[in-house]
Amino acid sequence: MIVTLTPNPSIDTTVALDGPLDRGAVQRTRELSSQAGGKGVNISRAAQSAGLPTTAVFPADPDDPFVHDLHAAGLPCRPEPVHGHVRVNLTITEPDGTTTKLNSPGNVADADLLARLESALLHEAGTGDWVVLAGSLPPGAPDDWYARLVSALRGTTARVAVDTSEEPLKALAAALPGIAPDLLKPNAEELASLTGHLADELEADPAATARAATQLVGRGVGAVLATLGSEGAVLATAEGAWHAVPPPTTVLSTVGAGDSSLFGYLWGESQGLPPAGRLRYAVAYGSAAAALPGTTIPEPGHLRPDLVTVHQLSTGAST
Repeated sequence: MIVTLTPNPSIDTTVALDGPLDRGAVQRTRELSSQAGGKGVNISRAAQSAGLPTTAVFPADPDDPFVHDLHAAGLPCRPEPVHGHVRVNLTITEPDGTTTKLNSPGNVADADLLARLESALLHEAGTGDWVVLAGSLPPGAPDDWYARLVSALRGTTARVAVDTSEEPLKALAAALPGIAPDLLKPNAEELASLTGHLADELEADPAATARAATQLVGRGVGAVLATLGSEGAVLATAEGAWHAVPPPTTVLSTVGAGDSSLFGYLWGESQGLPPAGRLRYAVAYGSAAAALPGTTIPEPGHLRPDLVTVHQLSTGAST
């Protein structure tokens, strides 16, 4: 069972242009799509399509169109009532795959809502193998809320994965090693912000990425899955570090690719695969997502793990 928390969910609307974005001009759109999303919800969608049990926890009025969308898709979910509608995020994609995102802030979360979300999460974690804390925090939530949740979840048998950025990520890093997730999924920019490296350096050099990720493993994080866009991903654990290169991919939209990569790792873990195998499926899922339009989450039939190349970079977390 994979339990996901999306504390700041969104209705993801994607506009596909028929040419490059021209600021200030009137342009024609090629395609328009919209669906209930957010990082945790995307991961639950991937789990559902792969046949893994999942439950998505998030704040939303039970009668919100967001919830109706998930019910219509048959996705098990546990909405915690909140005042106001779920926010709308707009993504603009250009023919060459360039993606521009316009994200609204979302509803303000008060102490009562945060307490109800935590209670719901801990309840669902009682039957979960993994709990995934994913995405931005809503206005009103303290920066260290994810760190607090990781600590609270230590009272359950579930392992914890975190995918976030900016201040919540920094607060989680500041809590290491006392409070450390079993899996952390930064991109190059996020990893750089925690380790003092340059994001461009990490994207260009998997070995540098491995060294940076290994720093976090040394500070108590169980595994670091660092996604590098078209350069694939690096996985660092106490057993070593690996780099996986995706097959040639025609990128239609990068929205949801990171979420899909995180799920690919969890899927590989659920199948008992070793670290290199988990990384292979993480990159297979991420590249499959990038090849699909809008926020489409890949299904197993979209995957080509046999075309993903994996190289071991080091052995042992101190390397």
